[in-house]
Amino acid sequence: MRQIPFGKPIIGQEEKNAVLDVLNGTTLVHGPKAKQFEKDFAAYTKAPYAVSVASCTAGLHLAYFYLDIGPGDEVIVPSETHVATAHAVELCGAKPVFVDACEKTGNIDVSLIEKKVSKKTKAISVVHYLGMPVDMDSVNAIAKAHKLFVVEDCALALGTYYKGIHAGLHGDVGCFSFYPVKHITTAEGGMLITKDQKIAHAIEKQKAFGVDTPVNERKVAGVYDVTILGFNYRMNELEAAMGIEQLKRIDGFLAKRETNYKFLGSRLKELKDIKLLQSSCDGYKSSYYCMSVILNERIAVKREAIMGYLKDKGVGASIYYPRPVPLLTYYRKKYKYERDSFPVASEISYRSIALPVGPHLNEEDMEYIFHTLRSAITEVK
Repeated sequence: MRQIPFGKPIIGQEEKNAVLDVLNGTTLVHGPKAKQFEKDFAAYTKAPYAVSVASCTAGLHLAYFYLDIGPGDEVIVPSETHVATAHAVELCGAKPVFVDACEKTGNIDVSLIEKKVSKKTKAISVVHYLGMPVDMDSVNAIAKAHKLFVVEDCALALGTYYKGIHAGLHGDVGCFSFYPVKHITTAEGGMLITKDQKIAHAIEKQKAFGVDTPVNERKVAGVYDVTILGFNYRMNELEAAMGIEQLKRIDGFLAKRETNYKFLGSRLKELKDIKLLQSSCDGYKSSYYCMSVILNERIAVKREAIMGYLKDKGVGASIYYPRPVPLLTYYRKKYKYERDSFPVASEISYRSIALPVGPHLNEEDMEYIFHTLRSAITEVK
């Protein structure tokens, strides 16, 4: 029996050597590795500015903190996403206003955004769901008409392009995740990119307590001032050292994901009991994070059994995401949402299975996943 984990960080000797070099030195934070990783990431995405942070969530929180968003303010967010997308708003004391998903892609339904805009709205947050880019022209048109800030949650979108421009550079800021099963990993960590120098410089300070002078720029050691309120949201040198080496391999990682995704997708089209979300099309280039399979209503009630079968056969499946965020207990109780408030997001959450396509896998693994899923569906039927 094959063992096919849903995700697996690919760590080579280069990453190990880079981390050991840091450990053999004297600088674990405030060092050159974080700056180098920022420079390399900016070059890869063609971002004018990149700021390394402790996580994607930290980047999102910093973006709203920069805007001085707080109680009485609202931010429009997608309902089909990781809870961090909404938590970053909630942590500022503002209210996340949820929008249902697009049936074709799983992304925020752009046609519903403007209906949610109010006098309290300060920003629009979009998530490139599973790496499929959002229609950013339409989002930006709404934002421009209402003078709203645009935050791109790019946690699954490293390698995602909309009309030839990397995700994160269409709105005001873009935030990326380097969690272990993402496109590249730094164990934990994230990056914020922007075209705006003012935003970049402010967040650079805000991520490090609001201190006015970085450690290596102080004329007298230990002497500095704090000019703004800030957090401890820095990336350390060990993480950055890994990130530098991982980024060198990103093209190969992405190419393998795309190959696996397209091969598995071509096989899954044979199954009549499922449908697949759209990945890429003209002007929309996905990062192919995973393959989301939507079960038809008749067999969706057997999803747990199907996933149990996959697990028993060594296939590491997952769900993206277990519930629409507004139906998670915290948000449902606080804002009194009902399940039928977000029908498309609910369909995706309650009827989908996410299958792995990462670069740790090959064509034979994709074939095995296909046959195992087909057998699982036959079994439950």
